[in-house]
Parts: sequence; C-alpha cells; structure tokens
Amino acid sequence: MTVKIDKNIVGYRVKPNDSAEPAAPAAKEEEQHQPIEMNEHIERPDFLLGTTYKIKPPVDEHAMYITINDILLNEDTDHEVRQPYEIFINSKSMEHFQWVIALTRVISAVFRKGGDVTFLVEELRSVYDPNGGYFRKGGVFMPSLVAEIGAVIEKHMKAIGLIESEEMSEVSRRILAEKKAEFESRQKESSNDGDTGGYPSNATMCGKCNTKAVVVMDGCATCLSCGDSKCG
Repeated sequence: MTVKIDKNIVGYRVKPNDSAEPAAPAAKEEEQHQPIEMNEHIERPDFLLGTTYKIKPPVDEHAMYITINDILLNEDTDHEVRQPYEIFINSKSMEHFQWVIALTRVISAVFRKGGDVTFLVEELRSVYDPNGGYFRKGGVFMPSLVAEIGAVIEKHMKAIGLIESEEMSEVSRRILAEKKAEFESRQKESSNDGDTGGYPSNATMCGKCNTKAVVVMDGCATCLSCGDSKCG
C-alpha cells in the first residue's frame, strides 16, 4: 500500500512486524546449540605425581634429568585422567641453560593449557641438529638433543595412557629373535660397539623406528628391532 506524505518528517520509529515474531523461537533454538567454551582455571595443587628420566647424550659431557609432573583430573571418579602439568630439565652443564629453561616453560604452558598435547612429541622429534644427530644407547638414532627430549615425553605419555603403545605380539617377537639368531650365525661376527644394542655391526638404519638394525636376509631388508620389512 502506498502512503502519501504531505508534511515534513521530524522523527520516526520502527514498528514491529507481526510476521517476524514466529522466527524468534528458531533464533533462540540456534543460540542454545552454540558450543560452550570452558574457561575453568585449575590451580596448581600442593602435590603432583612426578617421574624423572635420565638421558646421557654423547654430544654433552653431563647427563640430563627430565622430570615430568602430572595432575589428576576428575579424581576418584569414573572419568579420572592423568595429564602432564609441568616439566623440568636439570643438568650440571650450563651450555644449554638458556634454551632449556625457555623450552621447559613453553612446554609447561602447553601442558597447563589442556586439550590434546600429544602433538608436542611430533614437533620436538622433528627438530634436526645442523651438525648432525647421534646414536643413543640401543642403536636408536636421534636427530638432535631436542628430539631426544621429545622421545622422553613420548615415553611418558605412553606410560600414562595418553598415547597408545604399538607393542609387537609375542609371535612377532619370537620370529624376530629367530631371524636375529639366524643372521648372526650366518655372519659369525659380533659387534664391539656397546651402543649397537646387540644388533649386527653392519646393520643399517631403519626408516620406521630409527634403529640401526636393518639387515638383508634372503634378499629382503628386515629390521630386527621393529620387524619392518620391504617384502611385507
């Protein structure tokens, strides 16, 4: 309907439209389905469960002690979970003091943020030393000292159940032990290097577990540590 205005407009107001009223419940329903962001702040308790790991990288003169403290969430309920809360790294060596302190504070801040913190393992283990990595005891290759710290955090997360441990079955372990014994009997040689973890001295690097334990048996490259094989 057209309305003719004969006077000057000195003011105005919006009149509610009756046809728009039925849409209000729908808007209210949509608001109810919006995700609720939790902003609960957990104070540090007086007592935390902690585990200390010792590593002795060959690139450093002194050993490093890594302590990870955990907090219990939903204690004494069916939803109880153990979550990393803070990390400390101590060593007699002062060479790495600054970046070690910075790293522990950043990691602890991520732990306290909550949520899925397992991504830290992949981030730390992908750090490479420009001077080259090293083999730790057992013949496992570490691309850097930071990567070994990441390996320790991974080990801890597996221990508390945040990361599922991919363990081989008893049958697989027995087959690997038989293959290892067969190869050693063929080669008739032993390694004098105490860091080879009992694997043949001419073994090569495994791309899956980073262990120097790959040997060629019957024309097939097989890892004597994790069982990975190019022949399936």
